[in-house]
This record gives sequence, structure tokens and C-alpha cells, in this order.
Amino acid sequence: MKIQLLKGSFSPKEIEKVITSLIQVKIKYHEEKINTDDEEETIKMRENRIIKLQNELSEIRKYIQNADKDILVESEINLS
Repeated sequence: MKIQLLKGSFSPKEIEKVITSLIQVKIKYHEEKINTDDEEETIKMRENRIIKLQNELSEIRKYIQNADKDILVESEINLS
């Protein structure tokens, strides 16, 4: 099953807000899981994932801030 999440042309300001919100939800998910998980290995994995998401968000923001026109975005979720 495929779900079209984003498709279209967005202003840099609009897409930065959307992507930031999506990534923040994912970070919050991992933070909540850390608070309920007892296994150190799983906690470390989630902490590393949070760091990776934060770094990716920083890179995306740099890219978006350098854009001088609308940005074409296409994103889908694949469930199997």
C-alpha cells in the first residue's frame, strides 16, 4: 500500500515548516520510546537515530534557505 504524503511545489518557508514538523514528530516518537525502554542497546539505537534526524534536519534547512524559488517535493509512504 502506498500513501502519497507530499507532492507539489512549495515555497521555501512552507516546506521548511512541513519538513520540520514531520521530523520533530519522529524525534518525539523516539524520545517517548526511550522513556519506556529498559534495554540499553535499544536506547542507544534510538539516541543515535535522534541525532541523525537532527543532523538531517539541519542539512535540509541549509538547502532550503539557499533556495531562491519554490521547491518541488514528492514523498510517499510504502506499507508492506
